[in-house]
Amino acid sequence: MDTSLPVHPKIELHLEFAKILAEAATTFAADQRRSFRLARRPRQGRTLRPGADTPLWNALVAEVRPHLRKYGAQVNLARVLGLDRQTINAYFVARTRMPDAERTLQLLVWLIASRTDRTPS
Repeated sequence: MDTSLPVHPKIELHLEFAKILAEAATTFAADQRRSFRLARRPRQGRTLRPGADTPLWNALVAEVRPHLRKYGAQVNLARVLGLDRQTINAYFVARTRMPDAERTLQLLVWLIASRTDRTPS
């Protein structure tokens, strides 16, 4: 230990323990300060983005993705929805966008047709 005052040998162990606890508390406080963020209140009418706040969309994506594995399936779905293949990719692969309500309903109809082995068109 590097102190200028002499320390009794019985207290030295307690001082080392106190120093370790102080360092741990300082590190813990710094980590908590970095991880603590005030939750932002969502504004009314704001556009939803795919993520943890959209559990129904996440479930729909999980249901649709197996149907898009077949070659050409993304293009066929894009034709049904009136979109390009890149937008379908953004919906289901990159998960950076979500369709509007009308296209979501069309997507549900397409999914039901795909499950029943009918031509979804």
